[in-house]
Amino acid sequence: MLQYVVLPVARQHAGACCMSALGLGLVAAFAWGLHDLCVRHVSQRTSILSALATVLTVGAVLVLPVAVWLGDWQAMTARAYGLAVLSGIFFGIAGFGLYKAFEIGPVRLVAPVVGAYPVLTMALAGLGGSPVTGGQWMAALAVVMGIVIVAALIRESDSNGPRGIAIVWAILSAIGFAGTFAAGQYAARAGADLPVLLSTRAVALALVLPLAMIGRADARSIVGQLPLLVTMGVLDAVALGAIMIAAPLPNPEFAAVAAATFGVITIILASILFKERMRGGQWVGVALAFAGIGYLAL
Repeated sequence: MLQYVVLPVARQHAGACCMSALGLGLVAAFAWGLHDLCVRHVSQRTSILSALATVLTVGAVLVLPVAVWLGDWQAMTARAYGLAVLSGIFFGIAGFGLYKAFEIGPVRLVAPVVGAYPVLTMALAGLGGSPVTGGQWMAALAVVMGIVIVAALIRESDSNGPRGIAIVWAILSAIGFAGTFAAGQYAARAGADLPVLLSTRAVALALVLPLAMIGRADARSIVGQLPLLVTMGVLDAVALGAIMIAAPLPNPEFAAVAAATFGVITIILASILFKERMRGGQWVGVALAFAGIGYLAL
């Protein structure tokens, strides 16, 4: 999948580098799992646009000195900047969809849907000319079936609105993440990872911040959640950074697919901390969805 983002390396180093990409994806999964658990909490207490703008700002401030000091800016080309802008647009869409979905639906509904973005990654690979096996398509079907099972067993009273709307926002977020990783890793290959990471966050912030300012959310609600929002910004920057750093490695899609398992972490933590109890059938759906995702990572 996404073979167009793979840099040629010596065959004898391929195994170690693939493991490195997978490891970076697992780092991203853990960071985003904690981040999304916080999103569910914050989205119930303040404006989602203001919260998202704060998280993006914290991440940009964190990345800025590192990118300026260590980034290979001379390697950036017009093509790399263009792809980084596209990645930032997708990232802004992904973040907004994620926050909206968590504002409406519980974690156990939203996380599996957003975590299904590797199916879109596989579809993009097929469109790009990379071969897609029958097993991979079966895994994609398993992911979709798992999502349907989880969503069908959600009680309407478990959500803060129609669950169908929450699913639509979650699907939009999944599309955004798939586009972010594809464009971002391609940009990093055409340029350099740290400049692309900073550019992606800056573009996403430029999209979200004006909307947050128009919304005029209560500043006191943001201040009250600021420590948690700062933590979320750090986690988000670490996660996206891990995906971008994997770009020059063989099979960088391993990082993107492995990162999708963030939903497992989020759902388990939510069931413990938020008492979002899962029905037996829903656990079957979650297991089926993430078994499919796991197969795509093989």
